Amino acid sequence: MTQPPNERYAPITDDAWPAEIADMLLGFAGGLNVYRTMAHHPALLSAWTNLREHVVNQTTLGAVCSEVVILRTGTRLGSPYEWHQHIIRARKCGMDDRRIASLGGPTTGMSPNDAIIASAVDELFADHKISAQTEAALRALTGKHGVMDVIATVGFYSTLGYILNTFETPLDQDIAAQLRADPLIT
Repeated sequence: MTQPPNERYAPITDDAWPAEIADMLLGFAGGLNVYRTMAHHPALLSAWTNLREHVVNQTTLGAVCSEVVILRTGTRLGSPYEWHQHIIRARKCGMDDRRIASLGGPTTGMSPNDAIIASAVDELFADHKISAQTEAALRALTGKHGVMDVIATVGFYSTLGYILNTFETPLDQDIAAQLRADPLIT
């Protein structure tokens, strides 16, 4: 009998970590189940590093706007891993639970700036582009580079979401424990 994908691509443990990316185990890659799942393809994970550095750490969006994009992307992908993982990250950058929860619903329930960002994400999923009207509002909010960073962030987290959803990657234990202790108040 063939193993289901979630067993064939389970997050790689320390003792089974691929030798060709041994230097990545103690960095970002070893810290999250999503990257432990990606480690089944060492060349892909290695190539992922530079884009991840920009999208996660060097984005022009700043931490809060970036989390708005990621949470909305997680919602649109139906990715419980991304949604739950980023509840914790959003809280760390100062977002309250009401604001976080709003990103999972209609844009009419969001702050005006969050609605602009969420609309851009929604248009990327629905139309595969951002409309001229939404792009103008987004550019006014984030700048020209910010528009590009929104698109790159959606693409980056969409790829992760496809991996997570396909292989049913489990939420990291520390994140699950934090959410059990302090669930999102909606």
